[in-house]
Amino acid sequence: MKKMFLGGASSLLLGACCYQPCHAQLAISAQLRTRTELRDGQGSPLPQGATPAVFTSQRTRLSAGFTTYRIQFGLTLQDVRVWGQDASTINRTTTANNNGLMLHEAWAEILLTDTTLKSQSLKLKIGRQELLYDDSRLLGNLDWAQQARRHDAAVLKYERKTWMLHAGGAFNQNKENASNTIYDPAPAGNYTGNTNGGNSYKSLEFLYAGKKLAAGNVSFLFLADQFSRYHTDSVNNAPVKTWEGPTYNRMTTGLYFNNAFQRLTLTAAAYYQFGKNADGRNLSATLLSGAFQYALTNTFSAGAGADYTSGGGSGNTSHAFDPLYGTPHKFWGNMDYFYVANGFGSRGLQDYYVKTKWKPNTKWVVMADAHEFLSANTIPVAETKPALSRQLGTEADLTAVFTLTPMISFEGGYSHYWSTNSLTAASVKNIADAKSNSNWAYLMINIRPSFLFK
Repeated sequence: MKKMFLGGASSLLLGACCYQPCHAQLAISAQLRTRTELRDGQGSPLPQGATPAVFTSQRTRLSAGFTTYRIQFGLTLQDVRVWGQDASTINRTTTANNNGLMLHEAWAEILLTDTTLKSQSLKLKIGRQELLYDDSRLLGNLDWAQQARRHDAAVLKYERKTWMLHAGGAFNQNKENASNTIYDPAPAGNYTGNTNGGNSYKSLEFLYAGKKLAAGNVSFLFLADQFSRYHTDSVNNAPVKTWEGPTYNRMTTGLYFNNAFQRLTLTAAAYYQFGKNADGRNLSATLLSGAFQYALTNTFSAGAGADYTSGGGSGNTSHAFDPLYGTPHKFWGNMDYFYVANGFGSRGLQDYYVKTKWKPNTKWVVMADAHEFLSANTIPVAETKPALSRQLGTEADLTAVFTLTPMISFEGGYSHYWSTNSLTAASVKNIADAKSNSNWAYLMINIRPSFLFK
C-alpha cells in the first residue's frame, strides 16, 4: 500500500517545489475524471424486483500552486455532478441552484524557520486543506468519492530528516454569529460529515508523530473531535433535534506501522476510541488491523489480512468504533457496504481478506481481492426466530488500470457480493425481501494535465 505522511491534491501538485529565496514557481494542473457505474446492489442489496441504476458522474478540477520565498500557496476549484442533472439551458427564475461547484482547497503554508536551516523546519499550513496521514484509514482525502473530503483547519508542522510532529485544529461555525457558538452539524451540502455517515464535527484537534523507517513508517495519532449536544422536541408528533452550545468530546488514539523487508511488506494498526459519541453515550471501542503482502515475482504479489472494529454496547455505553475521516473504500471492499455512509447498524465488523496484484509492465496493473465479512457481535432477533449467524457475506473485487500516458489513464472494475440473511436483518441493513446476489461495475477515465512555470 502506498504510504504518505503528507497529503492533498495540491500537495502532490507542489511536491517538486521547495523553499528557495529569490525564486518563484507557478504550477497549474487540471483533472477531468468521468466514471460510469452500473449499480445493482452497490452499498446495500436491492429488494427483489428493483431495477439496477446506470449513470455517469464527473469531477472537474482546476488547481494552482505558487511557491516563493518561505511560502507555498495552493488553490483547487472543483465541480462534481452527474451527467444530465442540469438542464441544458438553465432558467434562473424557476430552477433551483445546484451545489456541484465548490472550493475544494485554498491554503497557504508558511516556513517559520530560517531557510538556511536544512536539518529541520517549522511550518504553518492554514486554510481549506486535505488531511492525509499513513494509509488513510482514519485521516484520508476520500479521493475515490468524486467530491473527496477537505477540512477548514490550521496545522503546525515540525519536521526533521526522519521525524515529524504535526499539531492541527479546526473550529466550525455556520455563519458569523453575533453571540454564542451553537453549530448545526448538518450544514448545507450533498454529503455527510464523516466516514460513518454521521454529523459534522464542531471542532477537532489532533497530534501526529511519525518516524520514517528504511522502507515505511511508524506513527502515533491522538485525535479529539467535538459534536454539538442537542435535545429532542416533538413537533407535529415528530421528533426534532434542537442543537445546543456545549459539546460531546470523543477521543481516538493509537499506533500505525508499515515497512517492507525485501519481498515482504507488513502493516499493522491498533486504535482505541473513548469519551462520548455524538449521541452522548459513553464510548469504549477498538480497531485492530494486520496484513502482509509478499512479492512472489517481480510482477506478481499476494497477501492476506484481517480487520476488526468493535461494536455493540448496552444502556449508556457504546462499543461501536467510528473510523473517523478516512478512505474506507480502500479497505472494506469496493462495493462500499461498510463505513461509507451506508449504515449497517452498530454491531462492529470483522473482515478477513486476500489481495493479489499483477503488474506485467509499466502500463498495466490488475488487482483481485476477496473479503469475508462477519459481525463483531451477535445480531439480535426476535425471540420467536432462530438465532442469526454473524456472517454478513462474501465479496469479490476485480480492478484493472491502464496508463496510456502519464496524464491519461483508464480504470475499470467489477465486484460481486453474496449476501446473507444476517446482512439484511432489521438491526443491520434492514432490507426486506432482498436479493442474495449484488453486482457493481464501473469504467473511469482520468485525465490530469499539468504545467510548471519558473
